Amino acid sequence: MTAELTILFEGYVGPRVAGTVSLVRDGDRVIVHDPGMVPGPSSILDPLQAADIHPEEVTDLVISHHHPDHTRWMGLFPIAVLHDYWASYDGDVWDSRPAEGVQLTPSVTLLETPGHTREDITTLVETDAGTVALTHLWWTASSESDPRGTDLDALHQHRARVLERAVRIVPGHGPAFDVSDETPR
Repeated sequence: MTAELTILFEGYVGPRVAGTVSLVRDGDRVIVHDPGMVPGPSSILDPLQAADIHPEEVTDLVISHHHPDHTRWMGLFPIAVLHDYWASYDGDVWDSRPAEGVQLTPSVTLLETPGHTREDITTLVETDAGTVALTHLWWTASSESDPRGTDLDALHQHRARVLERAVRIVPGHGPAFDVSDETPR
């Protein structure tokens, strides 16, 4: 059995900035990834409603890193367990743990992938079409590097690591793309 992945909102960069927001369903787990800056809450809630999911049914939130363009609307999901690079947070319980290798579900795994920030993680989702990486290692399909990266050597090292496993990339600020020989390394 594999997870089902839906892009709730496709991010962009330019004069305005919005992060890509994704939905992962795996068994009884409903995960929203990077509920960050978008034009407004309806940009997340309307596609969620179209998927027949109510905010209180979201079991988990994953944030790729702590920038507002990836965290702005976390409060829409007040009962979800939050996962980041060094812990999970459930109500008033802070469970410290490194993200590396955390298996949220049988089909969803977290990897530590610093480069954009020290705190970046990538979420690998096993789907019927193969492994998809939800990540900020790429801003868009054509991102050769990262204009705001904190460690570009680590960024490129972790890109190579993700490309060993993923067949598709959902970048932080653009449409999903298939991995190919043209994918920036």
